[in-house]
Amino acid sequence: MKKFLFWAAFFILFPVVLTSCEEENKGDKEEAKNYWEEYAKWRKENLAFFDEKSIETDSTGALVYESITPSWDAGSTILMRWYNDRTLTQHNPQPKSTSYIDVIYKGTTYEGEVFDDSFELTAHGDSIYRSKLSDNVKGWVIAFTNMYVGDHCEIIIPHTCGYGDSYRSDLLLPYSTLVFDVKLRGIPGLEKPVNAPVKE
Repeated sequence: MKKFLFWAAFFILFPVVLTSCEEENKGDKEEAKNYWEEYAKWRKENLAFFDEKSIETDSTGALVYESITPSWDAGSTILMRWYNDRTLTQHNPQPKSTSYIDVIYKGTTYEGEVFDDSFELTAHGDSIYRSKLSDNVKGWVIAFTNMYVGDHCEIIIPHTCGYGDSYRSDLLLPYSTLVFDVKLRGIPGLEKPVNAPVKE
């Protein structure tokens, strides 16, 4: 009898759940479509900024930014510019995607509006933000796995490696190109297990 009631309930509720899921997916697709049209001008401006920076040259004609495409994702590219002499840091530890990192950073839109910075996060002292690298946007994973402790970089991340078509805030609109000034200060737990930061 219990089996009969279970299967009866299953066949009654399954179509309702399925319809609800289909409606939710349809809503998500509609929202993405609306964003594509609503933020078309913003999207084009952000893509144009990324393209301009990818070919920007200095007074000697050398490219200012290096295009970085990871071997594990040939369809993703970010731009990086180092502020330090990399010959002085190239023997320092380098994080993996599973590493915890200590970073000082500031994030801006392509127009230079600050949307986030580690100076608001002082849990680890000296305005250092600590996180597992893979918990951040893909652009950060690409950038930091190409950095050594002590490196100071500007990284430019297209929306495809950032927050995509999601609306994050009035500054971080869908299709935003992200610009970060980052300093890799350390890789905690490199020699010993690390305690994950407490999530609120």
